[in-house]
Amino acid sequence: MLETSARLLRLLSLLQSRRDWTGTELAERLRVTTRTIRNDIDRLRELGYPVEAKSGVDGGYRLGASGALPPLLLDDEEAVAVAVGLRTAASSSIAGIDETAVRALTKLQQILPSRLRHRVSAFQHTLPVPARGPLVDPDVLTVIAAACRDHERLRFDYDSHGGAATRRDVEPYRLVSLRQRWYLMAWDMDRDDWRTFRVDRIHPRTPTGPRFTPRPIQPDADIATRVERSVGEATWRFRARVIVHAPAAHVRQRLPIQVDIEELGADRCAFEPGSDNPQQLALYLGMLGADFEIVDSPELAAALRDLIARYQRALPAPE
Repeated sequence: MLETSARLLRLLSLLQSRRDWTGTELAERLRVTTRTIRNDIDRLRELGYPVEAKSGVDGGYRLGASGALPPLLLDDEEAVAVAVGLRTAASSSIAGIDETAVRALTKLQQILPSRLRHRVSAFQHTLPVPARGPLVDPDVLTVIAAACRDHERLRFDYDSHGGAATRRDVEPYRLVSLRQRWYLMAWDMDRDDWRTFRVDRIHPRTPTGPRFTPRPIQPDADIATRVERSVGEATWRFRARVIVHAPAAHVRQRLPIQVDIEELGADRCAFEPGSDNPQQLALYLGMLGADFEIVDSPELAAALRDLIARYQRALPAPE
């Protein structure tokens, strides 16, 4: 009986590791006959595992979906990955996910061998601090993720930055997590251009729309940069043009956000930063470590004068 049970667990692990298996392949892996494989498949079905079978030359076995979630077998590396993922989700900004992740992590840690618990605990110093961003309904996130995956048009009501409610019809492309918020990058059908939407302001309308062919876009690394730039520009209250007497590479390394930098020569460049308040931008410019000029921005010039006066008052009187 022990040998049969061990073989069933091994068979289940094989079915979970790959989508399709032939009876001959499984028999060779387990060193049994194809008849034994058929009997073991029947036993797994009796235990609630939805094993699908297909006859013919291309026939074989596949672990299908079910109305109930059967036990899942994980190897050491997979168990560590799941545990670390749950620890990260426990500090997420998705409503309801943090508490659920803690419960699931508790169950997993109870059965983890000590060697794996030590490996998981090693990641605790690399996880982000608890998120303070707006909560996102996990159902909304699931609907959007499914529309991105299946290439289905998405219709939703959207609360803009200014508070106005609008209705959007988009081709969803990618979900991006940035600065403790979720964003959707999509092609806006009405505006005929790429747009970035905050997921916590999206109210999906179901069902989703028809399928579409994804439009060509730059690689994923550029998507993250584009979303970050779009997010920053959308919330800036004012902008300024700044000429810096330093190479563009020097400025890129010092700036805390992604901006387009125009090269004006070997040792000069220009860019147009933005901010919610000019005082904060004045402090950023002071950390560039290079001389700069302000072009057509009276708010920023006034903030610099105030900052200079404050610094001068802080200095001791000359002897």
